[in-house]
Amino acid sequence: MPYLHTILRQFFNVVRRENLHRIAFVILLVLFAGSTAFVYFEKNVNFSEALWWSIVTMTTVGYGDISPVTIGGRLVGIGVMLIGIGFLSVLTATIASVFIEHRLLENKGMKSADVSGHFLICGWNFRGKEIVSELRADPKCSNSPIVVVADMDEKPVDSPDINFVRGDINPETLKKANLGNAQAVIILSDDNLDVYSRDAKTILSTMTIKNECPDIYTCVELIDSDNLYHCQVAKADEIIVLGELSTNLLVQAALDHGVTRMISELVSNRYGMELYKIDLPSYLIGKTFFEVMCGLKKDHDILCLGIEDKSGKNLTTNPENEYRLKEEDHLITISLKRPEL
Repeated sequence: MPYLHTILRQFFNVVRRENLHRIAFVILLVLFAGSTAFVYFEKNVNFSEALWWSIVTMTTVGYGDISPVTIGGRLVGIGVMLIGIGFLSVLTATIASVFIEHRLLENKGMKSADVSGHFLICGWNFRGKEIVSELRADPKCSNSPIVVVADMDEKPVDSPDINFVRGDINPETLKKANLGNAQAVIILSDDNLDVYSRDAKTILSTMTIKNECPDIYTCVELIDSDNLYHCQVAKADEIIVLGELSTNLLVQAALDHGVTRMISELVSNRYGMELYKIDLPSYLIGKTFFEVMCGLKKDHDILCLGIEDKSGKNLTTNPENEYRLKEEDHLITISLKRPEL
C-alpha cells in the first residue's frame, strides 16, 4: 500500500505540473457538448450513439457506422474534429514528453532511486560492467535492483533494471540512492587518479558511507596494500587489494600450475562451481565439522570448506574435525548452485 500511495502521489504531481487535468477537461467538454449538439440536429440518433460518434470522430478512427446527414450535424462534426483532435494531440504529446523527460533524467542520474533491497555500487571503472554481470549471474541478486552512484555525465550501463544517481559520494547523493535500504555497498576505485589519490578517495567514500549508515555492509576495492590499515579505520567490512591479490595468484600459478583456473571458477558466478555462505540448518547444530562435511557431501553434493562465526569477522578455513558447530555459525561451501537446506 505505501508503494501504491507513492505512485499515485507522483501521478497526480505530474498531472498538476503539466496541466493535464485542464486538457482532459476540455476534451471531455468537447465530447459531451458535441454529442449533445449532434443529438439535437440528428433526430434519429440517441445520446449514447452520439457519444460513440464523437469519440470515433475525435480519435480519427472513423468507422462510418454513424454519420451526420443534416447541415447542423456536419457543422458539429467539423467542430469536434478541429477542436477535439487538437486538444487530444496536445494531451498525447504532453504525456509522451513526460515519459521522455523521465527517461532523460534517469540517464543523466538526476532522479532518486525509488528502490530497496538493492546493491549499491559507488564509483565506476572498467571493472564495473563485470561486477554487474557477476551480480546478475547469482540467483540471490538476479531480481534485486542495482544502483550506481558515480560522477559521470550519463548512465554507464544501458539497462532498465539499473538505476543511476549522478554525483560524488556525499550525504545528498547517498540519500538519493536510498543507502539505508541497500543490501550491500561495493566501492570502486577511481582509475582517473594516481594510486595514492585513488585509495584516499576510496577511503573517504567509505568513511562517508559508514557515517551515514554504520550497519551497511561495505566491500571496498583498494590498489595499494599500504592503505589497508586506513581503510580498516574507516570501518570497511571487506577489503580487496587488487595489486596484492593478482601478485599472489601469479606466484601460486608459478608454484602449482593450473591451480588459479580453479580459483577463477570459484569466484565467478557465470560458470562452474561457486563459493557460497549459508546459514547453518538447525539439524546440524552441535554436530562436529567432520560429520557436517561428510553429510553435506554425501546427501547434497556440497563441499564445506570452513566456518564463519556470528560476528562475521572471524573465518576458520578447514576447522578441526572435532569442532562442534554452534547455532550462530555460518557455513562456507562450494556447490554448483546456491544451497537451500
